[in-house]
Amino acid sequence: MKQTVIIFIIGALIGLAGGYSYFQLADKSESANTKHETAAVQKETTASKETTTAKEVTSTGTQEGNILKQKGCLSCHSVSKLNLQGGTTGPDLSNAYKEVEGKHGKPIEEFLKAPTSAVMSGVIKSNPLTDEERAAIIKVLKTASEK
Repeated sequence: MKQTVIIFIIGALIGLAGGYSYFQLADKSESANTKHETAAVQKETTASKETTTAKEVTSTGTQEGNILKQKGCLSCHSVSKLNLQGGTTGPDLSNAYKEVEGKHGKPIEEFLKAPTSAVMSGVIKSNPLTDEERAAIIKVLKTASEK
């Protein structure tokens, strides 16, 4: 019995050490990927800002999507309900207003302040939103979710 307990304890310690090592390596790998993706998003954001023109206004003739273009959201995301074509790296944001809390465990305003996804954390950290920008983005996403 004593020998079984010792074997169990040693096995548990080896398992914990292995898990710890694995997650440390995964964290470093994810961090490197996030830095790479953030740099790519920053390049795309800069390019997007430089090429934004009046003809990019949505087909409905509104200015709804301008904040998404200005902040580089459309580099990775589209908003199909507003006819805003963007990148395909990230999900379509048409229903984000309603779905973010269920997917990420916090309301959209809180998510835009401190995202729970690794990629968005890097993006927001390198390009933080002001309160006004956050409110404008939420307004656009609410409009999209209501269509």
